[in-house]
Amino acid sequence: MSSSHVLNVAFVHPDLGIGGAERLVVDAATGLQTKGHKIFIYTSHHDPTHCFKETRDGTLDVRVRGNYIIPRTFFGSFYIICAIFRQIHLTLSMILWDRTKFDVIFVDQLSASVPLLKLTGAKILFYCHFPDKLLTKRESILKNIYRYPVDFMEELTTGMADCVVVNSNFTANIFRESFPRIKHVPRVLYPGIYFDSYDKKVDLEDMSIKILETTKKFILSINRFEKKKNIALAIYAFAKLRDDNLVSFDQFNNLRLVIAGGYDYRVQENVDYHKELDQKALQLGLMTFTLMPGSTELPPENAQVLFLCSFNDTQRTYLLSRALCLLYTPSNEHFGIVPVEAMYARLPVIAVNNGGPKETVKDRVTGFLCSSTPMEFSEAIASFIVSKSDRDDMVL
Repeated sequence: MSSSHVLNVAFVHPDLGIGGAERLVVDAATGLQTKGHKIFIYTSHHDPTHCFKETRDGTLDVRVRGNYIIPRTFFGSFYIICAIFRQIHLTLSMILWDRTKFDVIFVDQLSASVPLLKLTGAKILFYCHFPDKLLTKRESILKNIYRYPVDFMEELTTGMADCVVVNSNFTANIFRESFPRIKHVPRVLYPGIYFDSYDKKVDLEDMSIKILETTKKFILSINRFEKKKNIALAIYAFAKLRDDNLVSFDQFNNLRLVIAGGYDYRVQENVDYHKELDQKALQLGLMTFTLMPGSTELPPENAQVLFLCSFNDTQRTYLLSRALCLLYTPSNEHFGIVPVEAMYARLPVIAVNNGGPKETVKDRVTGFLCSSTPMEFSEAIASFIVSKSDRDDMVL
């Protein structure tokens, strides 16, 4: 590649933690970097103990600005207002302090800084995972009042980007309904996965792997610990295998449900939802065990539900390669990268029959698309246990 084709590309992302949006940013940045472009990631928060490996081992140039200047919330409220001011501060510091001339700036999640970034002369690509106006809960009159100008600004600033892309046809339809003033049709750019991350050989002597090893067959769920992910569906479906005699007593005793997901102690919903899920499992008569971030404690062999609160790339690769199947429980998910990761690992997927998975999972070919009920999910799981040939046909 000649130097004339090397681009300076900046990524502007609010919180560089662990999640599908962050995985997309990291993979896009890594992919462009391997093509010879110069990559810079700007973020308001980056915790080296809660992030993807590429952002802490020097693979990518990550620049953190303003994390302690503007709080994430005011007394647990006004999250979006704080997020906007944090991004504006991040953008101003990027423009005024670094003064790097960027050719392309990739912005996602928040569009508030797009007008400022346009002043740099760079081309702005905005990646819309889902309209923010639809992600908020409008629980009070006050919130409805302050959300009105925020929603208007979201539509206005999103439309100012040179190019707007979305993660699925499902999101594209929602985008058009949510932002009628934006006339240009967003392109669909499906998130990809970086194959090398999934092809690496797992070191079985690694302590983070040893704590996951078990003689049991295990069913896997990967999602952030958030209510909208409906992880409880996986627990109910798992218990139903036993309660409805869909598998034998011995078969059930040889099963474990592993619930792995992004977990941040700063996010109260993560903390509360994990506790709620643990209580649900116990009420259903299931033995539970939790591995908190950094823990190397060996789970007891009789643990039937294992909560893995955050995981590293090696653990993800191990779990995807050893699981019986993946349960993907969110409804109307915008895209859902986890089913794609699972299918690349030749792991059949059981997902809800709406949203993004309808565009990625082929029903009865790479998995099952089911209604969001414990019965349908448990019947799909049972088919893999009772009839091994069904699963083998799907992973060929």
